[in-house]
Amino acid sequence: MTIATLTAIALSLPAIAQQPPAADIRDAWKPVYKQLPNLPLENKYVSRESGKVNPDSTLVNRLIEYHVYVKGRAPNYRLDWKLTLADYLGANELIQDTTYPGAKTLHQNPLEGDRAAINRLNRTQRDALVQSLVNVFTPETSTSPTTESPTNQQPPTNNQQPTFSQPKPGDADLLK
Repeated sequence: MTIATLTAIALSLPAIAQQPPAADIRDAWKPVYKQLPNLPLENKYVSRESGKVNPDSTLVNRLIEYHVYVKGRAPNYRLDWKLTLADYLGANELIQDTTYPGAKTLHQNPLEGDRAAINRLNRTQRDALVQSLVNVFTPETSTSPTTESPTNQQPPTNNQQPTFSQPKPGDADLLK
């Protein structure tokens, strides 16, 4: 290999600090299924090693592995998960059969079944899946956003940001 090839490979991989710990990835699919019990498991594939169905090789497990290890995307950002789902829906990047999680360890490559399962989800279900994945990988902070109602808000002072009203029909005509 040339230095240029090695450099290109190194630049395409996420930095070590960007990668979540392996233990988090291995079991991250479990809380997703707890939050979304109607999500298809797609864990019917037979392991080449044991010759038995591997119940831990689920759709979400492979989705996480593809997202983090194959694509090198951050697991705590909604946009990155939406890009991954767009890959599955055929609207973003092509998923390579040979590098898909389970392609080498299962008798049948689960890619087509996983694509079909993602395609069967409606938009609300896909959004819930994305939010659940972000929740699993985003550490909870001690400060939560305030949930004050608009009637309790005070007018902005000099050091506060002003609030803006939502656009209404016809507002764009004011720009003419």
